[in-house]
Amino acid sequence: MAAPMSARWKVLADAESPVLPGGAAPYGNFPNYSCFHPPEERVSLLPATLLSELFPSPRAGPLLGLDVGCNSGELSVALYRHLFGFNHTNLEHSVDGMDFHLLCCDIDADLIERAKQCSPFPGSISYTTLDIMDPSARETLLTSYLNKFGRCWFDICFCMSITMWIHLNHGDSGLVKFLSFLATKCMYLLLEPQPWKCYRAAARRLRKLGRNDFDHFHSLTIKGNMAEKITQILTRDCAMEFVCCFGSTSWDRSLLLFKSKEKKHLG
Repeated sequence: MAAPMSARWKVLADAESPVLPGGAAPYGNFPNYSCFHPPEERVSLLPATLLSELFPSPRAGPLLGLDVGCNSGELSVALYRHLFGFNHTNLEHSVDGMDFHLLCCDIDADLIERAKQCSPFPGSISYTTLDIMDPSARETLLTSYLNKFGRCWFDICFCMSITMWIHLNHGDSGLVKFLSFLATKCMYLLLEPQPWKCYRAAARRLRKLGRNDFDHFHSLTIKGNMAEKITQILTRDCAMEFVCCFGSTSWDRSLLLFKSKEKKHLG
């Protein structure tokens, strides 16, 4: 009998993707991330009918999703199953006859390789190594993927606990550029920002290893209530409107949904 999916992920994680001693991962690329932040709690906050509610009209092509910072893919698969009506025994069901293709990217090539090996939906979920803050690389890769479907943007983008790592490694301007870029690439954005206490914890882990703080940690001026700050950036500067908050996880991270003011539904 094959090992359960979660067990297979853990075996691969333990064998292939060591991080810095003490559990520090400068880009959030923890090899066992899903073990201490289970995907099930996040997806349980989202209505299973979300895609049908956001995209009620018939359409000629598939729904397209982008998952930025997918780690080893467990959350990507959980989102796909939950939002598209799959369960563990029926892999043929879809929402209202629609098709859904999800492109998942992460900066860590080892995590992406594990995600590929364990994916139950290789025909619908694609994984690729990408530094989302590299303008040339991201434009080439994302444009190529969208062109296959004759599209210019994704229907929905998932950004789950990624904003802090962008912020710490690229500063205030990097965070704003990142959010602005996402706003140009999707109709809906589902975001899970880390609270400020996570920033302090991440910096503390590095210091315990005798390493310097993140380059930008002490110069950040965007701080405090990060969910509120990010909402302000997206709604004030990025032509997006706040739709709703689906609640918070037990580790105090909110799931926020935004909608582009500029993009129109494709029927």
